[in-house]
Amino acid sequence: MNYEFFLAKRIIGNKSYKSSVSAPIIKIGIAAIAISTIVMLIAIATGIGLEHKIRDKAVAFNGHITITNFDSNVSEGAQVPISKSQEFYPEFKTVNGVSHVQAVATKFGIIRTTTDFEGLFLKGVGVDYDWRYFEAFLVEGQLPIYTQNYSNEVLISKYLANRLGFGVGDNFQMYFMKSDSSKPPSIMKYVVVGIFNSGFEDLDKTYVIGDINHVQRLNRWTKNQVGSFEVFISNYNDLDRIGKEVYAQTPSTLDAMTVQQKYATIFEWIPVFTTNIYGIIGIMILVGAINMITALLVLILERTQMIGILKALGSTNYSIRKLFLYNASYLIACGLFWGNLIGIGILLLQKHFQFLKLDPSVYYVSVAPVYLDWSYVVLLNLMTFVLCLLMLLIPSFLISKIVPIKAMKFQ
Repeated sequence: MNYEFFLAKRIIGNKSYKSSVSAPIIKIGIAAIAISTIVMLIAIATGIGLEHKIRDKAVAFNGHITITNFDSNVSEGAQVPISKSQEFYPEFKTVNGVSHVQAVATKFGIIRTTTDFEGLFLKGVGVDYDWRYFEAFLVEGQLPIYTQNYSNEVLISKYLANRLGFGVGDNFQMYFMKSDSSKPPSIMKYVVVGIFNSGFEDLDKTYVIGDINHVQRLNRWTKNQVGSFEVFISNYNDLDRIGKEVYAQTPSTLDAMTVQQKYATIFEWIPVFTTNIYGIIGIMILVGAINMITALLVLILERTQMIGILKALGSTNYSIRKLFLYNASYLIACGLFWGNLIGIGILLLQKHFQFLKLDPSVYYVSVAPVYLDWSYVVLLNLMTFVLCLLMLLIPSFLISKIVPIKAMKFQ
């Protein structure tokens, strides 16, 4: 094995090799692996990040599962009240995986200023509301605090604030039509205590977050009546299972709809990212492997005389093939090292400085999100290394076709 080690050292590290004909091909092979790794890391991190961001924003406004009355209008403009006296409220003890249940109600209204107006929903929430998601969206002011008493504090979106010229501390009036159109609308006065920006424009321009007591009074409901329940779960991967169990455990007069069912168009579009990720990974691994195959073939052809001498000295095809595969493994590892260094560096810069912007009307986010998980980074590297190495087994069989006497005459 000493001569194999000596040869490996000569092929990989000696100066004559680095200045030989194969040197540019080797560098191109390493660069191809590095670029492929960079592209795959960016595709996975941004693709998964985009999926999670869109999913989390939809969940923030609706919960993972929404329980409503079957008779409620789909547009939420005419909700049929539900009693809060339910077995699943305030805790859904009969279904494993449910982390929180909150009662909400919505009422359509119109915000009117001296120069403009906007129609949208007042989403009423109470003391049981989980502000965890909106804390991440808050850009100005603070989150409202609701108790059993009436509060005129509201949370509005940055989209609405820019459109109507509102800021933290400003007051505005909101008009609510009555069921009897002959009667004048109800007018409520609110004060802006916070501004949020989810980046999900379709939802940002739809809701103002306010006190559920106002919605109950506008709808002439009792304190025990709400429009719907929002159910949150611990693990999103269990959504389908928990959604079916929640539906089975609710009364026959109530409907349970998952966020995927409610926003079917959006969630049908999201899997396109996964398909694209798989496609990019496949193409990039293929490109990197082809370049490494070319590099290995050049190495074998350049060292034909050396292979012939080793065979004449009694070395087997397997041992020589193994030697060249060791060399190829080193080159793949070099490409992966530089690819990870540059790729992860770019992703960290994007995560902290957010220099890559997106059109929220198309992607539902204003900044390209980054999801970094070391498990998929390690898996991607292992998969790339193993697949490239397996594909290199094919050209390595060329060594067995080399005849020693002809190889030693090879120029």
